[in-house]
Amino acid sequence: MRIGYARVSTREQHLDMQLTALKDAGCERIFQEQVSGVGERTELQTAMQYLRDGDCLVVYKLDRLGRSMKDLLAIIEQLQTKNISLVSLRDNIDTGSTTGKLVMHIFAALAEFERDLIRERTGEGRAAAKKKGVRFGRPKQKQNDKAVACANLYRSGMTVAQIQEQLSIKSKSTVYRFLRMNNIEPNRKD
Repeated sequence: MRIGYARVSTREQHLDMQLTALKDAGCERIFQEQVSGVGERTELQTAMQYLRDGDCLVVYKLDRLGRSMKDLLAIIEQLQTKNISLVSLRDNIDTGSTTGKLVMHIFAALAEFERDLIRERTGEGRAAAKKKGVRFGRPKQKQNDKAVACANLYRSGMTVAQIQEQLSIKSKSTVYRFLRMNNIEPNRKD
């Protein structure tokens, strides 16, 4: 089944040209909206949910589908995992054809390359920050009265559940954390 998607960015723009082209391309159902690519595109989401294995999503131009290359590649990847082909009428792309598949594989390779670059830069940034002394993760908690009380009560033989009740602590993990702050490795059976 050929499903069309048409979008214009503002209320002043008209969908007529896109709708005509999509109908001429044999679309049996067309989802349409007048919303900026930056906004939430509910009709696109509805179309994506409507599409089934073997269907074809038809758009007038690729820029009607994605707001950025990254967004477009994510949508194309989502279509590929559902075995749905994509046709862009003005861009002359059909992922059901050999050439179209090649173009989509190149797009997918570029997206993977971009993700790898981001991962690499992030790792380098973390390493540089660590060299400068930046600490990651949850900040270390300072010893407080409850932590000391937990340790004393645990050493006196109370179970974790009894300590929770005695000190009005809602979570067992908090008691365990307080015990570890006092160099006590609690018995998980308590």
